[in-house]
Parts: sequence; structure tokens; C-alpha cells
Amino acid sequence: MIRKNLLGSQVKRLLSGLSDHGNQHLAEVETDLVQTNFLLGEAIEKLGTSFMAIHDVVSAQQQAVDLLLAGGTLTPEIAEKMKSLRTELGLHVNAAVTGLQFQDMTSQLIGRTVRRVTGLRNVLGAAGTTGSALTEESDTEEVTALLNEINKVLVDQSSKLESLLWKAVSQTHMESGDIELF
Repeated sequence: MIRKNLLGSQVKRLLSGLSDHGNQHLAEVETDLVQTNFLLGEAIEKLGTSFMAIHDVVSAQQQAVDLLLAGGTLTPEIAEKMKSLRTELGLHVNAAVTGLQFQDMTSQLIGRTVRRVTGLRNVLGAAGTTGSALTEESDTEEVTALLNEINKVLVDQSSKLESLLWKAVSQTHMESGDIELF
């Protein structure tokens, strides 16, 4: 009876471990996907704002050019306005580039999510491979030892997976400075 209890506790521990580790990694996948969606929304909003501002500046520049082409004279005020518009245009282009760089951060999140799913598959595969040594003829002690080994492999593989997937998503060399998210 003690052997059956030991076997039952090992099976319970294995199933609990599979559930806990699987849920933990899938929760991280869900978090990464939510963060990716958030970043994409922010990037699209920033790009939309930047492109509309660029359009406004280019339109103002075109009005000044049209005035000059219509025979107007270049006054100091028009020259200053053109310089000011050029500076403003540069700022809006930099803001658009910053928005585009959100794509890099979302790419990092998607890559990390794919690695997590692949790692989870490997964790489950390692547990399954270790468990393949189990046969119908295995006695209780062999089954108990094998289940203990599967539990150990599950914990080890899950820990390795977690340590490989650093949480931070970052972007460097942006006009606005370095950014680290999450």
C-alpha cells in the first residue's frame, strides 16, 4: 500500500508540475502578446500624428514656394519662416522615426514569445522523452524513480527556459534616448 501511495504522490506531483509550469509560461506568452498589442497601438498613433504634422509643414512650405513662384519677393520674414518650417519638419520626421522604432520592440516581444512557446514545447518534450522509458512491465519502484526523474527534468528545463527569457524589451539609439520597457 505504501508503494501505491508513493506512486500516486509522484503522479500527482508530475501532473501538478506540468500544469504549474505550463500555466506560468503561457501566462508570460499572454503578457508578451498584450504588450505587443499595446506597443503597436502606440506606434500607429505616433506615426499618424507625425505624418499629419509633416503634411502640415510641407503644405506651409509649399504655400511659401507658391508665393515666390507667383512673382513674390523673398522677404526676411519668408526666409525666416522657411527656416522655421525646415526645423519643424526635422522634428516631426524624428518623431516618425521614433514611432517606426516601436516595430523593433514589438519584434523583440514576438521573438521572445516564439522562444517561450518553443521552450515550453521542449520542456514538455523532455518530460515525455524521459517518461518514454516507462513500460507496462515496470514495477512500482521503477515507476516511482522514473516519475521522480521526470519531475526533476520538468523543473530543470522550466528553470532554464525562464532564465533564457529576460523580461526587458529595449530600444537604443533613438533620437529621444534609450528606452527600456517591461
